[in-house]
Amino acid sequence: MAAHLKKRVYEEFSKVSQEVPAAAKKLRLTKPSKSAALHIDLCKATSPTDALQYLLHFARKPVEAESVEGVVRILLEHYYKESDNSVRLKIASLLGLLSKTQGFTPDCIVDDAINTLNNEKSHQVLAQLLGTLLIIGTQLPDKIAVIQRLIDVACKHLSSTYFGVRNKCLQLLGCLGTVDKPLSKETDAGPGAQTSHVRDVQSVISDYFQDQDPRVRTAAIKAMLQLHERGMKIQQTIYNQACKLLSDDYEQVRSAAVQMVWVLSQLYPESIVPIPSSNEEIRLVDDSFGKICHMVSDGSWVVRVQAAKLLGSMHQVSPHFLEQTLDKKLMSDLRRKRTAHERAKELYASGEFSSGRRWADDAPKEKVDTSGVNLIDSGACGAFVHGLEDEMYEVRISAVEALCSLAQSSPSFAEKCLDFLVDMFNDEIEEVRLQSIHVLRQISTHITLREDQLDTVLAVLEMSEVPWCSAPNPGAADCP
Repeated sequence: MAAHLKKRVYEEFSKVSQEVPAAAKKLRLTKPSKSAALHIDLCKATSPTDALQYLLHFARKPVEAESVEGVVRILLEHYYKESDNSVRLKIASLLGLLSKTQGFTPDCIVDDAINTLNNEKSHQVLAQLLGTLLIIGTQLPDKIAVIQRLIDVACKHLSSTYFGVRNKCLQLLGCLGTVDKPLSKETDAGPGAQTSHVRDVQSVISDYFQDQDPRVRTAAIKAMLQLHERGMKIQQTIYNQACKLLSDDYEQVRSAAVQMVWVLSQLYPESIVPIPSSNEEIRLVDDSFGKICHMVSDGSWVVRVQAAKLLGSMHQVSPHFLEQTLDKKLMSDLRRKRTAHERAKELYASGEFSSGRRWADDAPKEKVDTSGVNLIDSGACGAFVHGLEDEMYEVRISAVEALCSLAQSSPSFAEKCLDFLVDMFNDEIEEVRLQSIHVLRQISTHITLREDQLDTVLAVLEMSEVPWCSAPNPGAADCP
C-alpha cells in the first residue's frame, strides 16, 4: 500500500513539473563604450598619421550626451601625451565639437579645457583651444563665474604674437564680454610710483583697431559689432577711430569700418561732432552719411555694394546732404564758396581792387590741405550718380535700391531722383532694368512722369521682351 502511494505521488509531481514551463533567461544588450573604443584605437596608433585617422573616423560618429564626459577625459589624457601638433589640434577641435552635443552641459570640463592652455607652445593649437573655450562659453550664458574666467583667459592671451590667437581672444570678448563690468586692473609703473586703472571691454577691443595685422584689425571691429548685436551700447568715442579705418589699405578692414560707422550713426544721430580743419560742427548722422557716400567710390566693389546698401537706411540725414548725392558738382576749392556780393563787399571795405599787375595777387591766400577736407563736402556730392554708373552691376542694383528706400521717405528727393531711375531703364543688365522698374512702382505715389520720361519708358518696354510688370495684369494700378 505504501509503495502504491509513493508511485501515485511521483506520477502527479511529474505531471505538474511538465505543465509548468521553465523560466526564460533574460538577455541584457549593452552598447560598447565610446570612450573605451576610442582609447583602444588611440593606443593602437603607431604614428601621428594613424592617430589622426582614428580621430577623423571618430568625429563622423554621433556621441550620446551621457558618453561625452568620458570621451572628453580620454581625449584630454591623450592630448597631454601627444607631441605632434596636428594631433593635438584635432583633439582641441573635437573638444569644441563635443561641447555642442545636445543634452550635454560642458561646465564639468571647463577647468580641464582652461588647463590645456598653460603648457601649450603651438600657436595654432592655442588658437583652436581658445575657439573651444568660446564654444563652451556660448553654451553656458547663465554661468557668470565661468564667463568671467573665460574673459580673463582671453585678456591674458591678447598679447600673443600670433594673429590667430589675438583674433580668437577678440572674438571671445565680443561674444562673452559685458560693457557694464570692468575686466581687470592694469598697473602702470612710473618713475617712483605705480598707478592702476580699470579697463572695460570696449577700450580693450578698440586698442586693437590699430594692430599691425589687418586680420586682427578686422576681428577687433567685428568684436565691437558683436557687442552691439548683443544689445550693448557702443561708446561714441569709438566713432573717430572707426572713421580713420575707412582709409585702411585692406578691403576687409574698410568693409567692417563702414558697418561700424553706420551703427554709430544710428545710435547717436543728433550728436554734434567737429569738422576737421574747421571751427564748424555737424550732426553725427550727416557726417557719417558723407563718409559712407565717399566709400561708394572705394576701390573694392564689395565695399561699394555695402556702402550703397547702408545709405538707403540713413533716413535721418539732412535733406541738404541727401540732395548732394545727385549732384556731381563739387564746391569751389572743396570749401564753401562766398557769394559775389560778399566778395565785392570785402573789396570795397579794403579800398582797393586787384590791378592785375602782380601775378595771382587776387588768388586765395589760404592753401587747401586736401587730406584735411571734410568728406561731407566731397564725398556726398554725386555719390548715387557714381553708384548708378558703376562698372559692377551689383553696385548699380544696390544704388537703385538705396534710392528707392530714401525716396519713399522723402517726396522731394523722389522727384529729384526720377530722371536717374528712368535712365536706368537703358542699363545693359536685365536685372538692373527690372529693379529700376520695380522702384518706380514703389515710389509711384510721390512722382509724376513727364512726357519725355514717359516716352523713354515706353520705348524701352517696346524693345524689351522681358515681362516688365510683376502684376498679373500689366494695366494694374500698382504698375508705373
